[in-house]
Amino acid sequence: MLTFRLPFPPLAGFFLIFLGFVPSIPSICLAETSEQPNVIVIMSDDQGYGELSCHGNPILKTPALDTLQKESISLTDFHVAPMCTPTRGQLLTGLDAFRNKAMNVSSGRTLLKAGLPTMADVFTANGYQTGIFGKWHLGDNYPFRPQDRGFQETLWFPSSHIHSVPDSWNNDYFDDVYFHNGERKNYQGYCTDVFFSEAMKWIKTQKKNQKPFFAYLPTNAPHWPHFVPDHYRKSIASALKRELPNLLTSLNQEQQTSLTSFLAMIANIDENIGRLDQMLEIEGLKENTVVIFLTDNGSTFGHLYYNAGMKGKKTMLWEGGHRVPCFIRWPGGNLRKPGEVNELTQVQDLLPTLVDLCNLKTTFDNSLDGTSLTSLLRGETEQLDDRMVVVNFSRMPRGKFARPNSNSIPTKDGAGVLWQKWRFLNNKELYNVEQDPLQETDLASQHPEIVSKMRSHLNQWWDSLKAEVNEPECVVIGHEAENPMMITACEWLDVFVDQQIQIRRGERKNGVWHIEVASSGDYLLELRRWPKESGLPLNANVPEEQMTDGVYKQGTVLPIRSARIQIGDQSFAKAKSSPKATSIRFEVPLEAGKTTLQTWWRDNRSKPICGAYYVYITKK
Repeated sequence: MLTFRLPFPPLAGFFLIFLGFVPSIPSICLAETSEQPNVIVIMSDDQGYGELSCHGNPILKTPALDTLQKESISLTDFHVAPMCTPTRGQLLTGLDAFRNKAMNVSSGRTLLKAGLPTMADVFTANGYQTGIFGKWHLGDNYPFRPQDRGFQETLWFPSSHIHSVPDSWNNDYFDDVYFHNGERKNYQGYCTDVFFSEAMKWIKTQKKNQKPFFAYLPTNAPHWPHFVPDHYRKSIASALKRELPNLLTSLNQEQQTSLTSFLAMIANIDENIGRLDQMLEIEGLKENTVVIFLTDNGSTFGHLYYNAGMKGKKTMLWEGGHRVPCFIRWPGGNLRKPGEVNELTQVQDLLPTLVDLCNLKTTFDNSLDGTSLTSLLRGETEQLDDRMVVVNFSRMPRGKFARPNSNSIPTKDGAGVLWQKWRFLNNKELYNVEQDPLQETDLASQHPEIVSKMRSHLNQWWDSLKAEVNEPECVVIGHEAENPMMITACEWLDVFVDQQIQIRRGERKNGVWHIEVASSGDYLLELRRWPKESGLPLNANVPEEQMTDGVYKQGTVLPIRSARIQIGDQSFAKAKSSPKATSIRFEVPLEAGKTTLQTWWRDNRSKPICGAYYVYITKK
C-alpha cells in the first residue's frame, strides 16, 4: 500500500492547493528530468467491456482501440464502480468511493471530498503541466471544480452529461458552450471531436515548451442522449440488421435505433483515438508517453445484444456492471511485452501505479485503497498479493423528497467483495465467475468458510469509514474563487434532479443544499425556474425544439406566484414583482460556517410547488 504524507494539516493543505501554492511548498520535490514520461488517460462513458471489436463485438468495429490493445498490457480482470462518478473519484484519488465521498451521479453525493489530493495535484507538484478535456462530474462549484483540484488547463462541462441541469441551456453535443479555464466559451464541432482536438493542441504546446504533461481525456460519449454525426450510423445499422438473429435478446425498433446511435458514438471515439495516436507519432511523443484507456462502468446496452459473456449492466453489482477494459501502453518504459494480464485489479490502482512509473515524489498523508501494479507491468511478478477488493456506491434515490431510508444513503450491505474468482454480493450471495461467468448459481451455502472470510473483510472495510461516510460535503458560497456563482438542484441531498428534460417538464421535487458560508456578510440569492441564459420568465413554457440530432420536448408551466427560502433557522418569503419576472431575489445576512439552504416555489394560495432548480448567489 502506498502512503502519501502531507507536511501541513489537511485543512491548511486544502487551501494551499486551491490557492495554487502547491509548487512553492519546499517539501515537495519539483524536479523535472528528461526521463519523465508524459501521461494520457482516456476514459469513455458507459462503454462496456464488450464494446470493442477486439473483445468480440459482432456489430462495432474499433480499429484504433484494437491497435492500442495490441500494443498495450491489457488488464482483463479490471474493475471500476458500476456508476460514473464513483469511478472518476477512485481514479483520481486512489481511494474507494465511500472514502473519497464521490459516490453517486448527483443528489448531493457527487462532491469529491475537499482537501483530498488528486492525481492532478500529484503531477502538478512534480513539475508536470496538467489538463482535463471533457467530463469531470466531481462537483460543479468551488472547491470541487477541476481547476480547484490540480488541473491547470480545464475544458469541461458540469454534472453528469451534456444537457444536464447546470450545463449551458440547450447544449446538444454540437457547437456547444463549455467551461474553459473558468469562463464559458462556445466551441464549434461535435463534442468528442472538440475535446480531442483541444487536448492535442494543448499537448503540442507542452512539447514546444519542453514540459512533461498529464492529459486527462474523459469523454461524455457514448452517454445518453445518443446524439452523433449521422454518417457514423450507416455501417453500424447495416451490421446490426445482419446480426439481429444472433443477439442476446430481440430488439424492438426503438432499441435498435438507440443502440445504433450508441455504437456510432463509440466509432467516433475510436476515430479520435486514431487521430491522437497519429499526432503522437508525428510529434515524436509516442515512445515516452504512457497511454491508458479505460471506461467508467459497465455498458448500458450490452445486456441487450452482446455482453462479452457477463451478466449485468451499469448500476449493477454483477460482473457486467463493473468489469471494464483497461489498456496500458508505454513503448519506452521497459514494460513487459504487450499482452493480457489476468490478475484482479481496480481503478484505484492507477494512481499509485503512475506514481511509480513516473517516479513522482509525494507528500500527501493518505493510505490508498489502490496498489501499484508496476511489478506486474514490468514482468517482475505474475501475481499480486492475495487481495480483496470492495465495490460499493450510492444508489439512485427515488421520490420527490429526501427520505431517511433513501437508496442513496451509503450502506455496507450494498457492496460487492471481489477475491480471486469469487464474488460476494450484497453481504449474502457468493459466485465463482470462473466456473459460472453468468453468476447464476449462488454458492454461499456450499462455501461458508469463503463467505466468512469475505464478510470479515467487508466488515473491516466498513468499520474503517462508517464514521464519516454519510457526512455530506458542502459547496462553499461567498468565496473569492467563485463569486457570483450558481448552484442547482443537482446538489439537493438524496433527491435526483440532474437532467434539463426534468427542468422542462417541471418535476415537482425539492431538496436541501448543504453549504458553507466562506465569510460573514450580506448575500443576494436569486431564485430561478430557468437558467439565466435562457432568458425565460418564471411562468414561461418552452416549445418543442429541434436540435442538431434530436428533439427537446415541450416544457410545462409552473404556476409560480411567490417563493420562500430557509437558511439554517432563518426563513424568508417574497412574491414575484411582475408577470414577466425571471427571478425572485432575497438579500440576507449570513454568518460564516456550515449551514443548509432550501427553497420553495409557491402558487397563488401559497402552497408549495417545488424547489428552485437554479439559485444564483452573490456576496456583496
